[in-house]
Amino acid sequence: MPLAKRLSAEFIGTLWLVLGGCGSAVLAAAYPNLGIGFAGVSLAFGLTVLTMAYAVGHISGGHFNPAVTFGLWAGKRFDSKDILPYVVAQVLGALAGAGILYLIAKGKTSFTMAGGFASNGYGLNSPGQYEIVACFIAEVVLTFFFLIVILGATHRLAPKGFAPIAIGLCLTLIHLISIPVTNTSVNPARSTGPAVFMAVFSDPWPVNQLWLFWVAPILGALLAGFVYSWMVGDDDPVSGRSTSESSDDDDEIGSDDDTDSGAGDSDSGSSDSGSGDGGGD
Repeated sequence: MPLAKRLSAEFIGTLWLVLGGCGSAVLAAAYPNLGIGFAGVSLAFGLTVLTMAYAVGHISGGHFNPAVTFGLWAGKRFDSKDILPYVVAQVLGALAGAGILYLIAKGKTSFTMAGGFASNGYGLNSPGQYEIVACFIAEVVLTFFFLIVILGATHRLAPKGFAPIAIGLCLTLIHLISIPVTNTSVNPARSTGPAVFMAVFSDPWPVNQLWLFWVAPILGALLAGFVYSWMVGDDDPVSGRSTSESSDDDDEIGSDDDTDSGAGDSDSGSSDSGSGDGGGD
């Protein structure tokens, strides 16, 4: 699959993740008497990754998350030359998703960004006011397990066709655990989109704290890639497997005979990847 098409799929998938996940938090979480709450927001993030993994996972691998891209590379499922283009496409998609969300949200006369516009934060900006060390640990550990699920669900010996479901449910569980801690990132692109719009139209605190939501998820993803590759021990070569399909042979979604595909396995939203193969968030 040509790189331009794969990058377009990553852009669209990450846009959907931010619009769907962050949009549920900004527009619907606390809606008077009918708000969906933490559980609804958690499910929304999982559904964005699940739906886009099936929709475009066969094109790009369905990463939608820089941490997933790095994790798939560490797990020997993604080509290093495509890391930067994928990350750029994901960040641009997140910015587009946050921009669309802002245009919708400001259409309400009482709209304010004082609530943080679904941004991630630590310390006083953590929903539960968790300290920086606790937030860092949460993001590293939860991204680690997100990538373990992605790598496992998309492994050639895993049941075929079920990877997006496992990945989407994993991202839902991650949000159920950590929304009170950091508002849940596990996806640097997802964190960047809302942070930029907060900095431009309200308060720069999300950008000032953004470093943690790049460093911790990528660290957790890299650890997962190395650990899973060591545990499995079969050193699967880069093959462009999508997060939407795992296979017992080389004929899976996400790979073409003429592709230089970089889909790996995984933002919260991946070639053997998973969404966030997810995702991420």
